[in-house]
Amino acid sequence: MKTSRVLTIAAAAVVSTMALAGCSSGSGSDGASGDSASCEASSGKVTLNFTTWVPNMDKVVALWNEENPDIQVKVSIVPNGNSGTYQNFFNQLQAGNAPDIGQVEYDTLPAFRVQDGLANIASCEGVSAAKADYSDGLWNQVTFGEDDSVYAIPQDSGPMALYYRKDLFEQAGLDVPTTWEQYAEDAVKIKEMGGSITNFAKGDVNQFAGLVSQAGGQWFDTADGTWKVDMGDEASTKVADYWQDLISKDLVTTLPSFTDEWNNAYNTDQDWTWVSAVWGANTISSGAPDTSGKWAVAPMPQWKDGESASAAWGGSSNVVFKGSEHPAEASKFLVWLNTSTESLEALNKEANLYPASTTGADLPALTSGVEFYGDQAIYEDFAKAAENIQPFTWGPTMTQTYSDISDGFGAAASGDGTLLDALKSGQEKTVAAMKAQSITVE
Repeated sequence: MKTSRVLTIAAAAVVSTMALAGCSSGSGSDGASGDSASCEASSGKVTLNFTTWVPNMDKVVALWNEENPDIQVKVSIVPNGNSGTYQNFFNQLQAGNAPDIGQVEYDTLPAFRVQDGLANIASCEGVSAAKADYSDGLWNQVTFGEDDSVYAIPQDSGPMALYYRKDLFEQAGLDVPTTWEQYAEDAVKIKEMGGSITNFAKGDVNQFAGLVSQAGGQWFDTADGTWKVDMGDEASTKVADYWQDLISKDLVTTLPSFTDEWNNAYNTDQDWTWVSAVWGANTISSGAPDTSGKWAVAPMPQWKDGESASAAWGGSSNVVFKGSEHPAEASKFLVWLNTSTESLEALNKEANLYPASTTGADLPALTSGVEFYGDQAIYEDFAKAAENIQPFTWGPTMTQTYSDISDGFGAAASGDGTLLDALKSGQEKTVAAMKAQSITVE
């Protein structure tokens, strides 16, 4: 099972930083420097602060701490990046009290690079050698195409598929939906039985972006340093209208994601499916424990019968923030965390994490059945999804873009405007934000 095909979708990360900078490799915009961090080892015992939203990361880090008494790692497990953690990171960087290490998704790395928030750890021991554990495309995302630069170590990837309640579909006499048309038809039948086919994630715009990419959409394009932004293209309009119809007909719930209320909807048979990434396996099993053995995984529904297009949602890296006094030790830990068999096995066991490193491709756990999912070998299904991820270009201001669209999605879910309105407003605000950073926009 190879992960080298996963998440080539953020190729724009390279271009975005260079377009913002308007300069050669080795420097970023707004004075951002590409100079390598000082990678001399610290004297004495070191404690590193690590902020992440990977569940049970503390159990994985405990393995490191036991073997490395002079480099101890203290873990803080927080909400996912777009639920406030990214903004906290930006605030902490400005105040000079950011953690040593943070989790940052690939689509958001450019925003931190532009703000000169990332340490260049290229010269730290083990970092250059780690390149061999990743595909060229994935490694390029953490270097931004700059020579002698590495700004993160890839951690996981996020191919998408359909999680569904196999027992409920069987009891209702419904086949697993293979097309979006069938999915909408099932939504009507499930409502008649008192349930909802899924929850529309009004705050998870990166999930919606995955749905758009599966349909062939592109929100950003750039050539010769000039950006084009189009969040109302044919595919985006089709996806927005589709989900707006489900919302307007009250065929989906619209609960805030990853909350107790959201978990309860899945744990009590209210919501029957979730179109999500591989990392969602642990989200369901931890949030809906009473449904163990009742879930299964299938390919994403298709817009045309017989197709096999997939997408990606998320996928993260680990960064050393500017200002850390211990980049050498932080880098040593991150190389271990994301490329060692010991760590990758623990991350998969404790968090169902799907590794970005090719070292993890042959882990027995990724070819074995998962008890919560009826002993289905779900990671093999996600490996097939990874082969069919559609390309998607990320813009240089994704944190702001997500926030603006999320506001509009929330209003649409409450009956004020539509999802398409939210996309159009998000485009206008994104273009304005890019121009405010002296980015050339067509």
